[in-house]
Amino acid sequence: MVSVKNKTINGKNYLYAEHSFRLPDGKVKKISKLIQKQDDKDNEEVKQYFLKRQIEYHQKYALRNYKIDSIFTEEQLKKLETIKIEYKKILKKFTKKQIKDILDRFTINFTYESNALEGNSLTLKDVTFILSENIVPKDKDLREVYETRNTREAHELLFNNKIKITEKDMIKVHSILVKDTGVQIGFKKIPNYLLMRNLKTTPPEKVEFEINELIKWYNQHKNDFHPLRLATEFHARFERIHPFEDGNGRTGRVLLNAILLEKNYPPLIIRKTSRVAYFSSLEAFDKGHKDKLERFLLEKLKNTFKNFFNIYVKYL
Repeated sequence: MVSVKNKTINGKNYLYAEHSFRLPDGKVKKISKLIQKQDDKDNEEVKQYFLKRQIEYHQKYALRNYKIDSIFTEEQLKKLETIKIEYKKILKKFTKKQIKDILDRFTINFTYESNALEGNSLTLKDVTFILSENIVPKDKDLREVYETRNTREAHELLFNNKIKITEKDMIKVHSILVKDTGVQIGFKKIPNYLLMRNLKTTPPEKVEFEINELIKWYNQHKNDFHPLRLATEFHARFERIHPFEDGNGRTGRVLLNAILLEKNYPPLIIRKTSRVAYFSSLEAFDKGHKDKLERFLLEKLKNTFKNFFNIYVKYL
């Protein structure tokens, strides 16, 4: 929100447009720009000036507070902060109807891709009919249909920032995603295995302890790790535990986006065309090589913003 203040300097009156915003640490920054008349606060030049300055402040914050390395380089950190502020600008610019439309479109794309990663055979057209028209295509596996409908319900919580990294919310998200599919609700009672990864998952009797250790780790680092790095490591650790009988991948990807959204970054989509690279990156993480998954999810976040949110804006 831009306000206008009248300031007297050396006996002369000047008009300034002022804009305040909050940094990740909660501190409020105020920036101002000299204008000629009241209405100038709404012109495009002033808006772009405030947007640029806000991005600069967030970039400086990121460079001061997050580790810079070969993956999260200075350039990449600046890019991520630009994306964060532009995503926020998009949501502020849209009407409620437009926001609903773009989030519905995101849910359809995310649901199709996330389910396809796990072998769901529904096409994007099928998913669109189910979620947009409530029409179930003929001769489709009902479990796959339920998986699709359930993701919409989970995303309603996600985009209302009602998913937190707690044991209760993990179980809640999972119970929504597997509703009516015959999958046991709650932590697994028998051992399970990781798809395309040569690693033993956490045994059932240790799941609750390991999940709570993961939550402790998350709370310890949520303010000193870059949010994407935090989400990346959380996701890999969660998938390594594999706490549920089934639906771990779909639950883990919703939780990953919940971390990003809580920190004001846009959500990301992992497409089925990246399936091999995705599982290979998770396997590399299991072997102590975090860089591959960090690079992978960094590109997915940038690509999702560029090829989904930015494209949507262009066609308004």
